[in-house]
Amino acid sequence: MSFVGDAIGSVVGGITGAKQAGKAAEKAGRTQAAAAQAGIDEQRRQFDALVALMTPYVTAGTGAIGEQQALIGLEGPEAQRAAMAGFEQSPLFQSITQQGESAILQNASATGGLRGGNVQAALAQFRPQVLNSLIEQQYGRLGGLSTLGQAAAAGQGAQGMESASNIGNLLANQGAATAGGQIARGNVARQTFGDLLAIGGAAASAGAFGGGGGGAPTGGGGIKFANF
Repeated sequence: MSFVGDAIGSVVGGITGAKQAGKAAEKAGRTQAAAAQAGIDEQRRQFDALVALMTPYVTAGTGAIGEQQALIGLEGPEAQRAAMAGFEQSPLFQSITQQGESAILQNASATGGLRGGNVQAALAQFRPQVLNSLIEQQYGRLGGLSTLGQAAAAGQGAQGMESASNIGNLLANQGAATAGGQIARGNVARQTFGDLLAIGGAAASAGAFGGGGGGAPTGGGGIKFANF
């Protein structure tokens, strides 16, 4: 084979190899982008699962805060009166006051002071004392629920920020992988164009050195270019 023929063969081989390398790079980019997308989907799935687990605690805490605000009057006087009435009408309050008042009356009856002023004063003070005690206990219980809800909400927020950061990194990786594949494909096109120019130059040189005015070769002996 002539020097020119060797040169053309080398260029054609380079085009084929570059095309294969470009396809491999583009395929690798798609694989990396798909892996990044899988990571994004898993991050979102895990966050949604966490939200589902924490939602009952956040809901309970939100409701508890509302009840606390009603008890101390932050929701207005009507809401406060309704909260107090709810305690007074509760089975627990009714049971405690009935048992306590019965005990006071029984004790007064046993000591002969059933109609004394001290008994009447004790009866008058007993219900408000029980109501105040129950309200304080309930407020403390609601405080525990509101604290629990606050912790759950804070956990959701922290996990959300972490997931957003991770997803952002994965999106950046996905973009880089996709762009890398596209750049590789572009490089192949650029190199192929340059190599085709080189083949054309080699062919022109072959015609020049062939001399004799024979013109360009025709028929089956001509140089054929494949589509790449």
